[in-house]
Amino acid sequence: MNPSFFKRQLLAVGFTVAILGVTGTLTACVPLVLGGAAAGTAMVATDRRTSGAQLEDEGIELRTLSRLRENFGTRVRVSTVSFNRQVLLTGEVPSLEDKQAVEDMVKKIQNVGSVVNELGVRNSPSLADRSADLLITGRLKAAILDARDLQSNAIKVVTENSTVYLMGRVTQRESDRVTTIARSISGVKRVVRVFETISEEELQRLQPAPAKS
Repeated sequence: MNPSFFKRQLLAVGFTVAILGVTGTLTACVPLVLGGAAAGTAMVATDRRTSGAQLEDEGIELRTLSRLRENFGTRVRVSTVSFNRQVLLTGEVPSLEDKQAVEDMVKKIQNVGSVVNELGVRNSPSLADRSADLLITGRLKAAILDARDLQSNAIKVVTENSTVYLMGRVTQRESDRVTTIARSISGVKRVVRVFETISEEELQRLQPAPAKS
């Protein structure tokens, strides 16, 4: 069996399982983890951030979630993704004042470099809307995995209200390529790139050294 096909099938199955279980779990923002410890090890090895930056991003996300609970409780629904100290905020808040207040709070968190505030001012999405977002994310990740000219672990995908947010350290070529793929996914209304652009030369330096025989 083709290894790429096998990985793609696993990814699709993983998101199908997640969506089947969505009824009981989507009352809160719960991260979905695929592949366990082995996958985590592989991602660290291929991540284009330094190990220090990865730890900083994890700390930023944890501190942000804690501050959101302390300051806003259940009044807002905010998802936070940090990549190389750039924080993407998605979700819903009840007012423009809350949207600005969340952003101001996040900017003050230790190690945060910048904030991309994509919070919507509206009521929380329905279960069907959230399920559709999960499907879009799963399909796009599978398509990226299938693209031989892209490294799937170098690109983070966040879908909110049918808008796809793309994060990572990528070349202009990779940015254009993954944007084209994202726009081809059924259900996607908008694609927002939150990339840090690197040169092709820097990409080559970031590639792992070939294994010694």
